Amino acid sequence: MKILVVYSSQTGNTKKLAEAAYEVLPEPKEIYNVKDNPSPDNYDVIIVGFWFKKGKPDPASSEYLAKIKNKKVFLIATHGAAPESEHAKKGMEEAKKMLQDCEILGTFNCQGEVAPQIMQKAASKPTPPEWYKDAPSAKGHPDENDISNLVQKIKQVFS
Repeated sequence: MKILVVYSSQTGNTKKLAEAAYEVLPEPKEIYNVKDNPSPDNYDVIIVGFWFKKGKPDPASSEYLAKIKNKKVFLIATHGAAPESEHAKKGMEEAKKMLQDCEILGTFNCQGEVAPQIMQKAASKPTPPEWYKDAPSAKGHPDENDISNLVQKIKQVFS
């Protein structure tokens, strides 16, 4: 079973989780930034890590997810919203819809600290985005506990 980990990371949050998942996966495995655009065709399992933009996977990840067909997939999302919020749930559902005839092995939602400039931009809007109210609690995430929870989930799926 050949595994591919692909991630998009704006502030380093998703990269941190993707690398933690990669470390505990069995060989053979490869890891790439989504900008490298690795072909999903040569892999049995694909783990895709992304951040949310406007309540769905970021544009580069959305484009990549649409290329994945008939594969086993595990999804990792980082965002400012609380992990169990409707915003987080809807965003993960949007990611699943982008996949074509794939088996979802699992998902992991995690808060990620929002960059100050993004917080400022969100605060300046007449109606702040849905995630904005939860964003202060995202400070310092993903933390050791988040990483441990992801690693545990990855080990359960791939053991």
